[in-house]
Amino acid sequence: MAQIYCTNCHQAYPSEGVPYLCPACGGVYDWDKLPAYQPPTGEPGLPGIWHYRSLLGLPDEAPVITLGEGNTPLIWDQVDGLALAYKMESLNPTGSYKDRGSAVLLSQLLLRGVRAAVEDSSGNAGASFAAYSARSGIKARVFVPASASGPKRKQIEMFGAELVPIPGPRSAAADAVIKEAQAGAVYASHAFLPFGMAGVATIAYELLDQIGAVPDTVVAPVGHGSLLLGIIRGFVALKAAGAIKKLPRFIGVQSGACAPVWAAYHQSSVMLAEGVTVAEGVRVLHPVRKKALLDALDRQVDRIIAIEEELILPARDQLALRGIYVEPTSAIVWAALKQITDVITAPAVLIMSGSGYKFQK
Repeated sequence: MAQIYCTNCHQAYPSEGVPYLCPACGGVYDWDKLPAYQPPTGEPGLPGIWHYRSLLGLPDEAPVITLGEGNTPLIWDQVDGLALAYKMESLNPTGSYKDRGSAVLLSQLLLRGVRAAVEDSSGNAGASFAAYSARSGIKARVFVPASASGPKRKQIEMFGAELVPIPGPRSAAADAVIKEAQAGAVYASHAFLPFGMAGVATIAYELLDQIGAVPDTVVAPVGHGSLLLGIIRGFVALKAAGAIKKLPRFIGVQSGACAPVWAAYHQSSVMLAEGVTVAEGVRVLHPVRKKALLDALDRQVDRIIAIEEELILPARDQLALRGIYVEPTSAIVWAALKQITDVITAPAVLIMSGSGYKFQK
């Protein structure tokens, strides 16, 4: 049976309360494995990821919190003779894949009696948390870098959450919210709390349903690592259940301005600064899921690569000319194509993690 446990002292996640770190040792919580995959039976009237409700790791009595997240389109294209598809996570309700995790997270929060919570974000997770908190009746405060994109800040405020802009880099917002948590606030962190990863894993289940086969290559942006890790674990669950025979090749992409996972993967001390990047969604200097992601990668097959800053906005513009309008964080996977021509095989899937309407520049 799947459970959440402390990766340091191995204590199970408590049945009450919402600690973001293990109270006993300060360790990070994670799944020992995702719930065992089984073909979904579906429930009448439940959309998107809730088609896979039995795979979300929620008790039967957990409330369904939904805005229609999941079941995002798969749009096919031909690029230099390569068949690839864009998984349009940018078309989730608040414009990013974060909605998959937020739906599961807010269900857990309500089940555990939470009525107010704080979160930090470069923008997308904060907007998603604000929307699903509004849906749940939970009072939300969201800490963001003062430099966060205007449309994301506007989303957070329009959903009724209190926006708390913090001067300085992305890490300053994280530091500020942790102080709130230490003072007693419920820290509903999309990064530290692993609940939402089961929601992200539904991307893998949907890809199998949509393609009818395992994609050969999946390319996704990497910040904290939860997106790619969730997809990997979804495919691992499918393989363990005998639903597929092989895993895709997984390629994670970071901005060269802030590439700690790339540095760890290549055992390099380069690119460890929290540099400024237009790909603000992956500007994370200390990724919570870095070790778990690296452990999940097959170094003989999978890759982590970094994209030079001057390539990111042109990649965004090139995708737009193909009818795909995404934010720069998503565009780094398009920029990555030229670096992986030696290994990428069809069918390939590029994860379009966030909408272009959420970024101004």
